[in-house]
Amino acid sequence: MPELKTGERAPAFTLSDQFGRMVSLEGFKGTKLLLFFYSRADTPGCTAQACVVRDAVSVLAASGVRVMGVSPDRPETQQRFDEKFSLGFPLLADEDHAVAECYGVWGEKDKDGQHIQGVRHAAFLLDPDGVILRCWYHILPAETIRLALEFLNAPG
Repeated sequence: MPELKTGERAPAFTLSDQFGRMVSLEGFKGTKLLLFFYSRADTPGCTAQACVVRDAVSVLAASGVRVMGVSPDRPETQQRFDEKFSLGFPLLADEDHAVAECYGVWGEKDKDGQHIQGVRHAAFLLDPDGVILRCWYHILPAETIRLALEFLNAPG
């Protein structure tokens, strides 16, 4: 699937969170959402990404933004990740990577010199109607919040 673009409607989805509850994009209607994708819970880059998001939740909330992470991990793995790092926001299990494919973040990537299929780090800022305000593909995990806050605080 090709990469999404600013101004497009974000693809709808319903996935299980770390507690086994079904969470849909529709459930976030009426609020801005920072949706980020990571490849695997409790790995160095993904942990860095989730923790910078965790540390910025209150700053994002002050701008009316909620957060949600998505990876191909199982709900039980997501729950352990949440508990270990006290993340406190929804972590969704995209086990068949169908949502990652719809968002254009599933594909070939380099891992230790080998080309593998997997989730590439990305983030999407959605408006209250589910339209993409900004998308960031191929980002460094720890840059997720800096990029989002720069966009949110930009003049105009």
